[in-house]
Amino acid sequence: MRVLIIHNLASGFGSDAIYEFQRALVREGDECVMRLLTKDAPDRGASLLVDAEEFDLVVISGGDGTVATLLYLLRNRNVLTCVFPSGTANLLFANIGNAAEPSALARACRIGHSARTDLGEVSWRDDRGIMHKEGFCIMVGLGFDAQIMKAAIPAKRSMGQAAYFAAALANPRPEVQKFTITVDGEVHERTGISCLVANNAKIQGDIDIIPDCSMNDGVLDVFVVEAEATAQLISPLFVGFLDHDGKLVSRPHISSFKGREVLVESSGPLEIEVDGDPLDGMVTTYYASIIPGCSKLVVDSLSPYAHEEHKTAKPLFGDAEQMPFPL
Repeated sequence: MRVLIIHNLASGFGSDAIYEFQRALVREGDECVMRLLTKDAPDRGASLLVDAEEFDLVVISGGDGTVATLLYLLRNRNVLTCVFPSGTANLLFANIGNAAEPSALARACRIGHSARTDLGEVSWRDDRGIMHKEGFCIMVGLGFDAQIMKAAIPAKRSMGQAAYFAAALANPRPEVQKFTITVDGEVHERTGISCLVANNAKIQGDIDIIPDCSMNDGVLDVFVVEAEATAQLISPLFVGFLDHDGKLVSRPHISSFKGREVLVESSGPLEIEVDGDPLDGMVTTYYASIIPGCSKLVVDSLSPYAHEEHKTAKPLFGDAEQMPFPL
């Protein structure tokens, strides 16, 4: 078994869990190569993945932003990939639903069961006139959510996920904008503090912002936070804690749409974030589309993306029976 691990040392709290995972994963005769992603890599990690097809498994260790960037580089390359949670929020890992304990995740890698999943692609022109294009795993947000992500940066290492809540409470009256949203050619107009396009919609607390948002359904979910004050976000969060998947009670102050292609236009310039990373400049328009089935992700039996045939299929790489796995 040949394994390539790409690890971002700057992600999360500097945990050594990736090394525990590595020890649990490899066996006699295996080859394991670890490459460290630098914060200001000029090619954003592309050179680290140039030979990815020569490995049996690629492990991406970092936060959601790191994972999204590298998965986008691996799109449609048919490379078996494991997402290892080394960030602050690790929302993509939560959406995949694998067991998080390093040895259990190592066991899932040796078994090698996988699921085909989608990625989103977003493009926009910043206030300097420069065009950008990136991939995303979770969501792209314009407005208040991007402001939260930016304000939380100084406290993320010390406060963890609580930094996001503290940043939200620090701005009680976010700017309200009019959003014109074109989904597969159909135009919708909404007013609110944020417009997001999501490939996954599970956030902190295991809450699905909107129901039936999946990363293997071939569509994106668009939702607008139709609030005028931060205090109004308490009600959807409270409902979310009572009904995690959103199938019993509708989410207050949130309207949503589904489609393969989405154009979002705001009445004024706003900050933008991609998978939790706030970007420089202000944006009034962005375009998002789905790349269906372009990733091949390792899943275990706990994942909602595991297939029924995985229960009887033999391990791809063997020697997994004695490795721990939660019941």
